Amino acid sequence: MGSAQMSDPGELFLHELGDVLYAEKTLVKPLPKLQEEASDEELAKVFGDHLEETRQHVRNVEQAFEQLGEPAKAEKCPGIEGITKEHDDFVANESPSQDVLNPFSTGAAARTEHYEIAA
Repeated sequence: MGSAQMSDPGELFLHELGDVLYAEKTLVKPLPKLQEEASDEELAKVFGDHLEETRQHVRNVEQAFEQLGEPAKAEKCPGIEGITKEHDDFVANESPSQDVLNPFSTGAAARTEHYEIAA
């Protein structure tokens, strides 16, 4: 939380763009793990494709900052952290079978995608 009052909509735009950058960078980390966890080949491929798309999203957001003449600054995003923590906690605490893990991971991926779309 900054000490000065935010009063310019441009500042809000840069803050929100930073939020998206943080979210995308955060999602790059668990996707390879989700791909490994998936027992279904098609699901594993979907996670691999999503990883490549997410890497491209990071590049796109960084390019948007560059075109605005601003440094690409990621703003901490508690929303995306909560979604990824929910997955990790479920796996650690419930020790789901593969028949449960595949649909749970699919749901977690859908939640992250909805978050990205909303942002």
